[in-house]
Amino acid sequence: MGKANEGTIYDSLRKRGVSRRDFMKFCSLMAATLALPSGAGRIAEALEKAKKPSLVWLEFQDCAGNTESFLRASDPTVVQIVLDILSVDYHETIMAPAGKQAEKSLDDVVKNQKGKYLVVVEGSIPLKDGGVYCTVGGKAAIDTVKEVCGGALATIAIGACAWDGGIPAANPNPTGAVGVKDAVKGITLINLPGCPANVVNLTATVVHYLTFGSLPLTDSMGRPLFAYGTRIHDGCERRAHYDAGRFVRQWGDYGHQNGWCLYEMGCKGPETYKNCPAVRWNQGTSWPVEAGHGCIGCAAPRFWDTMSPFYRRLPKVPGFGVETTADDVGIGVAAATAAAVAAHGIIRAVKHKTEEEREEK
Repeated sequence: MGKANEGTIYDSLRKRGVSRRDFMKFCSLMAATLALPSGAGRIAEALEKAKKPSLVWLEFQDCAGNTESFLRASDPTVVQIVLDILSVDYHETIMAPAGKQAEKSLDDVVKNQKGKYLVVVEGSIPLKDGGVYCTVGGKAAIDTVKEVCGGALATIAIGACAWDGGIPAANPNPTGAVGVKDAVKGITLINLPGCPANVVNLTATVVHYLTFGSLPLTDSMGRPLFAYGTRIHDGCERRAHYDAGRFVRQWGDYGHQNGWCLYEMGCKGPETYKNCPAVRWNQGTSWPVEAGHGCIGCAAPRFWDTMSPFYRRLPKVPGFGVETTADDVGIGVAAATAAAVAAHGIIRAVKHKTEEEREEK
């Protein structure tokens, strides 16, 4: 392969000592995340030519959990994301400038790169009382998000709060908090819900744009299908225990110690769509369900209200009648086991009788 173009993402990576092998490893990770089995080569080719897109990161009503997730990224590390994959021109939590200088950084992007920059929004936007419950630099969040997202190439709402209001919008929602989709209409928007969202999905979304010149396909709620197209339940390593009717019924019991299904303890995996079992956390080593805690459905709509109480089953969640299935599985397995034991006893009795008859003869 020839020398990469100066100023491209790959050129930046190469200058920082990232080997070709590590670069291809990253491209393979992105291809796997985007469900493109043979896409690593195409991603590599695109990143060899693409320049870093300008990105601004806005924070409103949030706990900074998605920023924390961003800062703990691996494959690539946060340094590679910040310096080589993205040109993060504004992020209040990690940027060096403050005050008027920080505001100027944002204004410069909005004015000089209209229609070319990407926006990541973290946190919900309050609408009650004119939006006074969240202001940055003396400006209400609703005014900032309308101005910045209105001129962007695309907006990525990261985390549950930016998607549909999240925890601030939970009943009784005293500040009138909403997600980006309800705060700004008519913009190009990708939703990456989760509490927090996995930074791998954020990176893959940007890489998809750099590779194909378009944002990934989404479901009816604006969530990328590559990340939110399958149920957690279907990719869970505990699924076999569910199918066999083996459930944890008390924390620390035999089933819990041996990795049985957590549905009886309130796991919302059968009702939640996200790729957590595939992308995992902590450098891909584990995720909550594998670690022994049930899914709380943080990528589901209004999860704080609809998925709680988190340690109790929710059989009446619209679109999935899982409890009857779980109970039927348990009863069916018990009946099948009993039948198998009985049959085994009958077979042994018949065999024993046959042997006795042979001895008599």
